[in-house]
This record gives sequence, structure tokens and C-alpha cells, in this order.
Amino acid sequence: MIEFEEYKAKLNGKRPELTELRAALDLDRGEAQISELEEKSTQPGFWENMENSQKILQTIKNLKSKRASYQKLHSKWEDLYAICELAIEASDDSMLPELETGYSDFESNMELIRLETLLTGEYDSSNAYLSFHAGAGGTEAQDWNEMLYRMYTRWAERHGFTYKLLDYLEGDEAGMKSAEILIEGENAFGYLKSEMGIHRLVRISPFDASGRRHTSFAAVEVMPEITDDLKHVEIRDEDLKIDTYRSGGAGGQHVNKTESAIRITHVPSGIVVACQNERSQHQNREVAMRMLKSKLLEIKEREHLDKVEDIKGEQKKIEWGSQIRSYVFMPYTLVKDHRTGFENGNINAVMDGDLDGFINAYLKAAATGVWATK
Repeated sequence: MIEFEEYKAKLNGKRPELTELRAALDLDRGEAQISELEEKSTQPGFWENMENSQKILQTIKNLKSKRASYQKLHSKWEDLYAICELAIEASDDSMLPELETGYSDFESNMELIRLETLLTGEYDSSNAYLSFHAGAGGTEAQDWNEMLYRMYTRWAERHGFTYKLLDYLEGDEAGMKSAEILIEGENAFGYLKSEMGIHRLVRISPFDASGRRHTSFAAVEVMPEITDDLKHVEIRDEDLKIDTYRSGGAGGQHVNKTESAIRITHVPSGIVVACQNERSQHQNREVAMRMLKSKLLEIKEREHLDKVEDIKGEQKKIEWGSQIRSYVFMPYTLVKDHRTGFENGNINAVMDGDLDGFINAYLKAAATGVWATK
């Protein structure tokens, strides 16, 4: 029965961690907020301001989700502790497999909830815009760009998030030149902000008849979907260049072919946004302007600028030396993050959306200030 005694000791060691986690989640204040907001939702005229009412209901949902996650974790701890005591008392080894599996799940869930406490940024709880841009290298880089697109949409599906394609420009022969998607889900930006940067691929190119090794680059840009503060973002009409064009997907695979696509360029900063997935030109323009304002506001606050007009376009080149992560398909398989040092040798799993190890390592490094040495 020594295994059960060991697990009981481990669980006792987790007891103070659970108490600390409850404090970090600030559940007592959350309970008070839930009561206050639910009271507001019953007041006459609550639904007159639809935008505000939806915001309140979403806040209630998020707070209850946080509470439920902790309660489920705590109940799991109690169940595992009870298994240990029952097994020891009855000298019953048959419950050991259940205990082993349950404890592993408990640790994983506890780590996940702990990571959520690190998401303290102003926009961490927001949805996330992801933009994909192929680097130099033609077809090879464009194929890599589409591989990244698939990787992040698979990550979103794994986490129960939804994604919406806003813009897509297919490659000349294969892959895609650029794309823009909106990933919707609680803390989407908080997790995905770690993915912003240049991603490097090393492989034997399927487009090279000589079978030579190629290095390709693609850039991923991540911005929060900001709604509350957009009314305070003023953009001068003379700073905008607006183009309309025919939507273009891969044979109708990605978007419908229409005449309603909109591309907006903010001339002072050089930031370009586009939308082609809505039903009308007016809707595409509305979505594109919301994207542009979100990007400008996030950059303005991140760079501590006084006004949007101070943002100047200084784009990093998508090339060697500036990558955040490398994906090596040969002569060995390895994905390595150069900021945290985190590695994963199962490259197929990574390309299928298994990114949590990289994201978790980034959040921990950001919280502690401990980064990998260059």
C-alpha cells in the first residue's frame, strides 16, 4: 500500500497550492461581482443598451466559468484523497490505476488554471486577430505560410474556440501569400500573444526536383479584438487609402468570389487590413475598420504613444536572424522556441495544433522575466 501513502502525501502537498490558487483567482471578489451584475441584469431597461447588456452577460459567464473550473479542481482533489484513504483502510490495490490517471489529470488541470492567473494584461481575455504573411522565397514560403495557418486553426479547434476567416490571398502556385482570421474564445489573445513573430521552417522542399534543403520564413501578427475603447480612437479620413477588389480564395474553398472586398491602408503607419468574407461591401468595410482601430490602439498603448498619429511603420524583415521559433523537419525533427528554449521533437503533433507547451513556457517566462540565453 506504499503507493497510496505516497499519493496521499503528494495530495497533502497540493493542499496549500489549492489555497494559493483560490486567492490568485480572487474568487471571493468574483462572487460579489456575479451577484452585483446579476442584480443589474434584472433591472428594468437592461436590454435597452444591447451592447452593454451583452458585455455584462459575458462578464457573468466568464466569472462563473472561472469559479466552476476551480470547484471542479477542488472536488477532484477531494475524490483522489478519498480514494487513498479507502484503499489504505481496505488494503485494496484495485483502485491504483484510477488514482494514477486521476492524479495526472488533476496536475494538468491545476497547471492550466494556474496559467490563467498569469493572464493579467488589459486585453488578455479578448478575442485575437491573427495575420499571416509569407516571407521571401516564393512558393516554398507561401506553402509554409499556409501550414502555419492550419496549425493555428487546429489549435483553436482543440481548445473549443471558433475562428472566422476575414481575408485570404492565395499563393501563385501553392499555399497562400497572406490571410487574416479572428479567433474567438475566452483568453484567446492572452494565449496567442506569445505567437507573434517570425517562424522559420527547415525541410526538404517538395517543390524542388533536386531534393535540396530549403529554409523558409513566415510572419504571424497577433492583435486583440478591442471593442470598448474603439470609440476613443480617432482616425483622419485623409490618413486612409481604401481600395475595393474582387475576393479571391482557393477555388471557393476559403471565401466567396464577390466584388465587395475592402482593403484599408493607414498611410502614416503603413498598417494594412482587409476583409472579404462578409456579405456586403459595407459590412466588409465595417469589419476592416474595427480591425484597423484595434491594431492601432494596441500598438499605441504597447509603445506608450500619445496618439495614433505617432505610430510609424517600422516593419521587421521576414528573414533569418529575427525568428522566434524554428521548425526543423530534417535531418531530425524538432521545434524550438528561441525565446524560452522550450522544445518539442514531435513536429507532426505541433503542426496539428499542439502548441500548449510553447505557450505555457512563454507565459511563465513573461511572468518571471527569465528568458533563454541567446
